[in-house]
Amino acid sequence: MVWDVCSWRDMGPLIRLETTLTGDRYVSILSDHLHSFMSIVHSDGLGQFQQDNATPHASRVATKWLQEHPSHFRHFHWPPKSPQMNIIEDIRDALLHAVEKGSPPPRTPMDLLTALQDSWCEFPPGYLQTPVESMPRRFASLLRARGDPTRY
Repeated sequence: MVWDVCSWRDMGPLIRLETTLTGDRYVSILSDHLHSFMSIVHSDGLGQFQQDNATPHASRVATKWLQEHPSHFRHFHWPPKSPQMNIIEDIRDALLHAVEKGSPPPRTPMDLLTALQDSWCEFPPGYLQTPVESMPRRFASLLRARGDPTRY
């Protein structure tokens, strides 16, 4: 499993998760990687951090950490049961598609990590702008569906 961060114009690090993600491990990733990414990409503190409601993301320790760092970036509170709205799913699909097209296919976990990282770094400039710019349409769709699943 990997964790990633990106913005409208920048790809952040792709981090290999050695074990199951817990709230404490997630806070460690946020502290080690998210904070530095956001401080570089959004040095004005106006960046918004979006995550889904995965158990480690919604843990008490992660929620507390995000509440303790409000001056570094804003945390976008995600609607419950709406993973289809998260653009990271589209980005991950594109990443996996790029890895599947590669030759030879990854044979070991390390080969897979290398292929994922290579594909992550090869996304073209501006790739992220399309999914980010789709957010208003995604939210309008979610509102029309009254929180039920949407076509996204």
